[in-house]
This record gives sequence, C-alpha cells and structure tokens, in this order.
Amino acid sequence: MPGSWSRPDHHVGRVIDALADLDILDDTVIYLIIGDNGASAEGSLQGTFNEMVTLGGFGHLETAESLIPRIAQFGSPQAYNHYAVGWAHAMDTPYQWTKQVASHWGGTRNGTIVHWPKGIKGKGESRPQFHHVIDVAPTILEVAGLPQPLMVNGVLQRPIEGVSMAYSFNDAAAADRRETQYFEMFGNRGIYHKGWTAVTKHRTPWETGQVKTVAFNDDVWELYDTSKDWSQARDLSKEQPDLLHKLQQLWLIEAVKYNVLPLDDRFAERGDSELAGRPELVSGNRQIVFGGLTRVPSLAMVNMANKSHAVTAEIQVPKSGAEGVIAAVGGNTGGWSLYARNGKPKYCYSFFGLQQTYVEGSSVIPPGQHQVRMEFGYDGGGIAKGGTVSLFVDGKKVGEGRIEQTEPFAFGEESCDVGHEAGSPVTTDYGHDGGSEFSGQVNWVEFDAGSAADDNNHLITPEERLRVAMAKQ
Repeated sequence: MPGSWSRPDHHVGRVIDALADLDILDDTVIYLIIGDNGASAEGSLQGTFNEMVTLGGFGHLETAESLIPRIAQFGSPQAYNHYAVGWAHAMDTPYQWTKQVASHWGGTRNGTIVHWPKGIKGKGESRPQFHHVIDVAPTILEVAGLPQPLMVNGVLQRPIEGVSMAYSFNDAAAADRRETQYFEMFGNRGIYHKGWTAVTKHRTPWETGQVKTVAFNDDVWELYDTSKDWSQARDLSKEQPDLLHKLQQLWLIEAVKYNVLPLDDRFAERGDSELAGRPELVSGNRQIVFGGLTRVPSLAMVNMANKSHAVTAEIQVPKSGAEGVIAAVGGNTGGWSLYARNGKPKYCYSFFGLQQTYVEGSSVIPPGQHQVRMEFGYDGGGIAKGGTVSLFVDGKKVGEGRIEQTEPFAFGEESCDVGHEAGSPVTTDYGHDGGSEFSGQVNWVEFDAGSAADDNNHLITPEERLRVAMAKQ
C-alpha cells in the first residue's frame, strides 16, 4: 500500500545505523528484495472499499454507486480498501499479469540489491544470473561459512533446495547455477529453464469466489525466450512447439519432485484451512481463553467458519448492570461480537461491514456470576451459508434470530478480544458513549465448533472446562 513502507524504511535505517556504529556494516551481507510479488489485482476491476469482500468472492456486492458515497473514507480507519486492476497492471509494467499469476514475471519478478563491501569487489554493478528467493538462505550459509543444518531440535531436516548466489558476486560472467525453477499458484503454472520460460495463466486474479475454471488440460501454454525477451512479450509457442512440449514435461517432473500435485485451483475454499487440508494453529474443535485476552489473530483461534459453533462466557455482572463486549472477533470490515446492551445479551454479525445482523436477548442479565452463550446452527450445503443464532443465559434460551449469509474464512487482519474490542468495532451499538469495555468481568470464554457445539443443557461445566484446558497444554 502506498506509504506503508515509510515505517519499515525508518526502522531498517536504524538497523543500518547500528551496524555502522558497531563498525561491522561493511562485513554484513544485506539483501534488499524490492517487493514480495507483483502488484495485486485482487481489488477487482473497479476497486474495493473492503478487500475481504473481493477475496471472499462477493465483489459483485460492491458497485460504483455504492462506493462513490464512501470516497472520503478511503484510506481511513473505516476502510480496508484496494486499488483497481488497472493500477496493478500499470505497476507491473512492462511485464504481463499481476500477483497470483505465478506463470508470468508480472506476478513474480522483483529487483534485488545485495550489499557486502568486504565480500563483493564491484560497486553499482548488475548480475544477469537467474535466481529464486529460495537461493537466499544457502547464500547466507555459504558466505557465513556455515553448513546446512541436518538436525534442528531433534528433527531431521530436508535438504535445502536453493542454490547459493555467492559464485556470481565477483564474477558477472559466471554461468548460471540455477538452471531450472518451477512456479505454481491457484493452477497458474510456469517453468524457467536455461533462459526459456513456458507459462500458462489458469485463473484470473480478480475472479476470487467459487469460480468454475477450465480444465487444466485446456489451459493454453505460451513460450518465451527470456534471455532475449525478458518482458515475455513475444510468444514463440507456435514457432517452437517441440520445445514448449519439453518444458511442459519438465514442469510436470518438477511438480512431482516438489509435491505440487495434485493441483488445486480453488480460491475462497482454500482460505479455510480445514477445507483446504492444511494444519491449523489450533487443533481440534474446542478452545478456552480467559479474561483480558487481547489482539490475538483470529487465525490463531479455533476455526468456526462454515460450520455450527458456540461461544460460551462466564461473566461477573456488577450491580450497575451488564454493558459492553464479552468477546469479539474482527472489526468494522467484518466480524462478530457477543456483548451486553442495556443489560441484555446481544449478538452482532457483520457481513464484510456491508450488513449487520442483530439478535437480542429478551431479559436483563441480573447481577452476579452467569454464563452467556451464543449458538450458531449452520445451514450447511457449502461455504458462506447462513444459519440460526440462539442466545442463552445460564442454559435458558432468551433470544433467537437468523443470519442469512456468513463470510467464508478470515475477518481481515483484526483480532480476537475478550472483555473489550482492541481494534475497530464490529458494531457501533456498544454503550459507554461508544466504548467497548465490559462493565463487569469476563472470567473465561469457550469456543466450540462442529459437533462440540452440540450441548443439550447449553452450559459448560467445570469438568468440561478442565478437559478443554488440559487438552490444549
């Protein structure tokens, strides 16, 4: 994002100053990789007020008519905005395509600066050798005179797959030592081999929902002589079909070698670790946290997306009454909050910040210690579906309502908080003149997902809490 590099630049500068002050700057290898990938095209053809809308596959809900009234809020704390595709293409010039398109240099290629005065004789020179980011680690190990680790904390390590760049530091004409490199992301595939690239764009970056894609075998491959045509401007696939075929075979060999297969071109579904088959930071379907928890990334919590779940909290209500956040995840661009308003339990689900749905309890929570519970019965039938919300106090049902649509995976970059909201608010409905602090005390909150959310008495016993707490040690 424009301007976001000012703080990293400042603090990297502090590190550089410290190295100079210690008189070791000239003997320190510094890598500056200019960017992590090409400019992003996930902001849709028109741009978006909330990037999670397009990432979640709901870009069609935003229109020019809906964006124009919010133009003054772009770039403010109320927005999670992203530029339109046209800007991404412009910033990736002269290369084709953008971030996510691993096949073309516009998605992957970045300039790199290496600073090491005591090890590199030349100054202000360039090197033409082809290398990949996986080559940085073996380079550092070589120049530091360190062997590649065989064991780390008792775990046998796989061999490092990169190739050291150190051979090129003082020999601009040295022959490339990295001759082959495969690329793949969301089915977009490519391979570099001895100055040639064979590439195919399978999926379009701004089509981010549950999009029906073409069969992999129907993808159209292109061929470029990148030793002469470094911007991949002239497709030679029809002129040299035999070479293209050999490179396609080589891509498949590399894909088998490095566990790229089977290919998975889903998008929104892969945002959910469980659906994608990835390990999660929190295993299982139950988790207990305690009062005072703040700014914990939502992806570090038990996964409750696309399934039934329950949130149960033990609270201490003061004589003045219950008011404020009990537990919340996300913020003004999407999330949920279980809170108390005018003494009653209340739940808000914010669908990408575009629509807030409220379910409110019918009675005031009396002073003293109580359990407040929200149960969400998921409709099923795929991702991002709706469901029924039920509210309970001490096991007694006090409210019910419907949520017609849910978000398919993460609520942006905002956190999970207990007893308050640390970031932007999921809803502006809180009391205390807009403050979110709970008026009493939140002792603990338990998150249950899937079958663990089924509870006939709608209460969490001390024995259950103990089992969950001990299981997560």
